[in-house]
Amino acid sequence: MTKKVINQKGKFNEELLNTIEPNFVFQDKPINRFNIIKNSDNFNQANKAELLDELKKQINSIENCNLKDNAQNLVLGDGNINSPIMLIGEAPGPEEDKSGTTFKGEVGDLLNKMLLAININRQNIYCSYAINFRPPEDRKPTSQEIKRYSIFLKEHISIINPKIVFLMGSSAMEAVTGINTKISSERGKWKETILKNKTYPVMISFNPSYLIRFPENKKYSWEDLKRIKQKIQDLKINI
Repeated sequence: MTKKVINQKGKFNEELLNTIEPNFVFQDKPINRFNIIKNSDNFNQANKAELLDELKKQINSIENCNLKDNAQNLVLGDGNINSPIMLIGEAPGPEEDKSGTTFKGEVGDLLNKMLLAININRQNIYCSYAINFRPPEDRKPTSQEIKRYSIFLKEHISIINPKIVFLMGSSAMEAVTGINTKISSERGKWKETILKNKTYPVMISFNPSYLIRFPENKKYSWEDLKRIKQKIQDLKINI
C-alpha cells in the first residue's frame, strides 16, 4: 500500500507567521515559546511533564481568542505520557470543558469500548485534541482555528513522541496532515507525517461523537481499529 507523506519540515516558521493574526497575540513574556523540544528520543517522564506544562502555559498565553474567551478550561491531554499511541480528537465538548479532561460521558464510554475491542485500555494511551478549547455551541472548528492550534498540536506530538498517531475526526486530520477533504475518503489509510525530522505513522478515522450521531459508520471504524491493532503487532509494541 502506498503511503502518503506529509512533510512539515521547513514550514514551521512560515505556518507560525501565517497563523498569528493581529487579534491573536501572546502575552509579553520572555519564554521560549516554540524552542522547547530538543531533538532527542529519550525524554523521561519528568522531562515530558515539564514540557507539557510549558506548552500549556504557551496556549494559555493566547489573548483575544474567541475559543479561549468562551471556554471554561483548557483541555491539553491526559493518559500515559510515555505511551506509544497518541489519540487526537477534534475539540472538547461540554463535559470535557467542565472537567478539563478528554473524552467524557457518552463519547468517552464509546471510545473506551472501541479501544477495548482491540485489547487496549484507554489509561495506557495518551489522548488530546486538535483544538484545546471548546468551540462555542460545539460548532465545528474553522480552518483558521485549526491552523492556529496546529502549531501547538505539532509541538504536543513531538513531546509525547508516540510510535502511532491516531487521528479521530476531520479537524484532527486537517491539523496534523493539512488534508481538508472529506474524512470518508481518507480514513482507513496509513499515512506518515514528519515533525522535527521524525516520521510518525498516522491512521485517520471517525470521531466517537460522530459515530454516536451516525452509528451506521461504526463498521468502518472497526476496520480502522483492526488496522491499528495490526500495526501494533507489526511494530512489536507492548501496550
